[in-house]
Amino acid sequence: MPQDIDFDLPAPAGISPDLDAARRRNLDWVNRLGLVGDGRSLTWYTSWDMPRLAALGFPYARGPALDLCADVMALFFVFDDQFDGCLGQDPARAAAACQKMIDIVHGALPGPGADPCSLAFADIWARSTDGAHPGWVTRTAHEWEYYFATQAHEAIGRLRGIPADMETYLQVRRGIAATDLPLSLGERAARITVPAAAFHSPQLRIMRQAAIDVTFMCNDVYSLEKEEARGDMDNLVLVIEHSRSCRRDEAITDARREVRRRVERFQELALQVPALCAQLGLTGGEAADVDTYVEIMGAWMSGYHAWETQTHRYTSAPDVRPHTGPGYFDQILGP
Repeated sequence: MPQDIDFDLPAPAGISPDLDAARRRNLDWVNRLGLVGDGRSLTWYTSWDMPRLAALGFPYARGPALDLCADVMALFFVFDDQFDGCLGQDPARAAAACQKMIDIVHGALPGPGADPCSLAFADIWARSTDGAHPGWVTRTAHEWEYYFATQAHEAIGRLRGIPADMETYLQVRRGIAATDLPLSLGERAARITVPAAAFHSPQLRIMRQAAIDVTFMCNDVYSLEKEEARGDMDNLVLVIEHSRSCRRDEAITDARREVRRRVERFQELALQVPALCAQLGLTGGEAADVDTYVEIMGAWMSGYHAWETQTHRYTSAPDVRPHTGPGYFDQILGP
């Protein structure tokens, strides 16, 4: 596993002091909803330390806000692993399984006998939207829909058996990585509302895309062996290898270059934000929310990177889940 590859990202912005309590509450939540079973499943899940990811990625979050972030991180990774088996080789079944999750976003409630993933997501969606700004709810609903819908397209990639071109890869990977969603969660955890004129400015749109891409591009390097062994094609290193007909070490070097270019662009545009707020005539409070949003994006990039270089999800994965079997201990996503 190429865990020794270094990316020149800013140091983490900090870590939430509520981490230990969040760990206890998160374990209670995944057990209560049935996301994680006992024995090996619980040991494997605990080794990922999802609350630590939340505490590093959202260092300003406390109490229920940090709990929500930790629970969403848990759902992301547990749900993702459900496709590391037969379901992830069948685009039609994957689409059907995800449609019921999409329906929850649009008002459906899990029925009797609903699977743990549906119950967990319904709980997360209700908690995250309670008291949220209508604009935030609308935007985040689309982000969840994008995340769930692209699972079927990742399955198509596995059946194809070769990496897609870079443009197609980015469209699918941005979806299955769900990297818009942590930034939206960050807004809720920080209790800010970014004015629409600023949120959709070229500067913040480009910065947001950079923060999204940096997160999953670094992850593609660290999870390369895990994904390659299971036939996943939507990985930056594999895409570069295939499209440029180059060696593995050259592809990793190019991947680091893609990350560095985006980090530098993010930092360059961040310097333009104060002038942008002035040009838009934002109030002091509105400008402060925009500044906080910039900090949220930076904290997520650096916090996620700090977590992924240490979590046993990647450093110990081959020893815990054999490459020849499903990538999960418990099947918790119903047909």
